[in-house]
Amino acid sequence: MKAFAELYARLDASNKTSDKVAALTDYFRSAPAEDAVWALAVLTGRRPKRPFASTKLQLWAAELAEIPPWLFTECYDAVGDLAETIALLLPGRTGDDTPPGLGHVVESVLMPLADAEESTQRAVVTQTWLRLTTAERFVFNKLITGGFRVGVSKELVVRGLAAALGQPQAVIAHRLMGDWVPSAAFFHSLAAPNDAVDHSRPYPFCLAHPIEGPVESLGLPHDWMADWKWDGIRAQVIHRAGEMFVWSRGEELITDRFPEIRDLAQALPPGTVLDGEILVIRDGQVQPFAELQRRIGRKTVTRKLLQELPVGLIAFDLIEFGGEDQRSTPLRDRRARLAEIAMCTPGIPHLLVAEDLLANADTWETLSIRYAEARDRGVEGVMLKRADSAYEGGRRKGIWWKWKVAPMTIDAVVVYAQRGSGRRASLYSDYTFAVWNDAGELVPFAKAYSGLSDEEMRRVDAVVRRTTLEKFGPVRTVRPEMVMELAFEGIQRSSRHKSGVAVRFPRILRWRTDKRPEDANRLADVLALLDQITLGPVRAIDPESDEP
Repeated sequence: MKAFAELYARLDASNKTSDKVAALTDYFRSAPAEDAVWALAVLTGRRPKRPFASTKLQLWAAELAEIPPWLFTECYDAVGDLAETIALLLPGRTGDDTPPGLGHVVESVLMPLADAEESTQRAVVTQTWLRLTTAERFVFNKLITGGFRVGVSKELVVRGLAAALGQPQAVIAHRLMGDWVPSAAFFHSLAAPNDAVDHSRPYPFCLAHPIEGPVESLGLPHDWMADWKWDGIRAQVIHRAGEMFVWSRGEELITDRFPEIRDLAQALPPGTVLDGEILVIRDGQVQPFAELQRRIGRKTVTRKLLQELPVGLIAFDLIEFGGEDQRSTPLRDRRARLAEIAMCTPGIPHLLVAEDLLANADTWETLSIRYAEARDRGVEGVMLKRADSAYEGGRRKGIWWKWKVAPMTIDAVVVYAQRGSGRRASLYSDYTFAVWNDAGELVPFAKAYSGLSDEEMRRVDAVVRRTTLEKFGPVRTVRPEMVMELAFEGIQRSSRHKSGVAVRFPRILRWRTDKRPEDANRLADVLALLDQITLGPVRAIDPESDEP
């Protein structure tokens, strides 16, 4: 735990990419494999599940620190972070034994706790606290509460690990895809000269950057290809050695949740991997993301759901064919072969090939006309991809750009505030926003936490503390004074929300200090945005059609 706590401190202390990569490289070079593999898992989002509610930790920590619960609550309120509060309040480390390693803590301490009796849980946790220093306790607490976060991306972890193991970044990124189990053997396999065969493993997804400047700055249109930016589930569909797999971009195996896509994979030629978007397509029209959400959380899909919410795949890339990696092949050639597969292989259900919006466009102005259709079609915008580009994992500037439509905006009133996490743990930085209904009442309709500067956030925090009306655990009800301009990418009707709508990716554009609460928008204004969206038909290469 000492080495991992030191790594955490180094990662948290700097905003420089080079410093973070150096810290990761140093750690992975020196840490034992049984510790390094769990550091790798935790840093890439494979954290162990929380074994019990954090209220137990508060009670046990207060008892061990010999303070009353009310005083612990006051300390927690002042510090703002539970893991840090406990680490600071506990008595000093006792005993001369060597602190346990990260692998031991995860496998022998954390993982067995979920099934243990409460008395055993308490004994194990308090004994572990007393074996650790303050810095080590802080990291341990972050792991046990499920709140472990540090400012490092998976791409930086891959860079540091690749440097430590002397492997190309692309090789390490690919070997970390899919469903791997943290073990010393797996960590050693990452450095092996030859990769073990894993038919289920997807490829690192190629990602896009937001477009910078006018579209004309990209050069000549014939050097590019363009797709609609669909609002669905990005997925890789795999058929290898008679086995079918469907992976989400979040590296979740979702094969059983979408039997239609599994059937699609089975109909593909063996040794094929497609990249595309899973969408609910009903009567030839793509349905809103809210419809797809009804399928996402279902591990068992009923016949009724299959009939009501049929899904399909709009494929836009071919990254393996005949068992051969196609990633270095230019995009225009990958897409041509993808179209051939769809047209020439009979009986592939639920498969469409993305329309190239630049196929018949001689000028950027022609594409701009299509781009103007995006909101009416219920899509997020247009994807622009260099026609000669390879399929590169991660975000590579200059090869794929996303040209998103301007967001919808609404002025709303802050009605609830909650503490943030990480460096925001001492600030009320997560807000619930409301608009006025016809009865003159504020109706909550969105939550957002991003968009304000650090200075603005501190000012809002002061207002929240000054105008608090009620407290509900970490949440405060505030007097409706602050008006914020919110932006969001999409909107759909929702019976789960009191307002009757749900919005996609809300964020704060600015604090409207020039507006009073009564100047905020009405619910009718929000509902009117729904009328701006009329779902258009899917236009793509249909494998059962003779038309391209």
